[in-house]
Amino acid sequence: MQLVRIENLCKIYGKGETQVNALKHASFTLERGEFAAVVGESGSGKSTLLNCIGGLDLPTSGKVWLSGQDLFAMSEQERTVFRRRNIGFIFQSFQLIPELNVEQNIIFPLLLDYRKPDQKKVDEILDVLGLKERRSHLPCQLSGGQQQRVAIGRALITKPVLVLADEPTGNLDSKSSKDVIELLHQASRRYQQTILMITHNQNLISSVDHVFQVHDGILSDLGGAYV
Repeated sequence: MQLVRIENLCKIYGKGETQVNALKHASFTLERGEFAAVVGESGSGKSTLLNCIGGLDLPTSGKVWLSGQDLFAMSEQERTVFRRRNIGFIFQSFQLIPELNVEQNIIFPLLLDYRKPDQKKVDEILDVLGLKERRSHLPCQLSGGQQQRVAIGRALITKPVLVLADEPTGNLDSKSSKDVIELLHQASRRYQQTILMITHNQNLISSVDHVFQVHDGILSDLGGAYV
């Protein structure tokens, strides 16, 4: 079942001589439960693409549909609520709240939405992420890999249909990177969540369902999994 549809997405920064065409008429679709990766060199437009799909940045033109909803036909407030309930974000820099422990960081998006956490669901995510024994630890007491697991838990706790991961292994060693990719695979299979991940690491895309490439703002479809 089609979950995401991107049509002629363009993003232009600046004007005149300083104008940058960061994204040029990108179009593609993603199915429910699909794990896709976007590859490309730094500055190619990968993060711009992800930010537009997630509604964090407004495209210059083009459309983004998620679960049949036109993201940019909504008001800013409507889009914020829709994003909070339907899209999970995982960032390279973790972006955990230092004063909150592991469990509190994970449930924070629910509290923002005035929802009571389901303790059974919280325990399940902590178990899947291997963080049960760390639930009361602060971010500063965790390794980089453990902090990224917390960030993944935070992205999954709201049961989003789409998870956007921007270089989720960029600050991790090779073993932690493989663990994080495996956890994302579990999310797509176990919870039928669609994952769109940006990465520059070619070694991490051999097992994803679909690969796209962005070069100078132009998106190309490279097809299914490859080594």
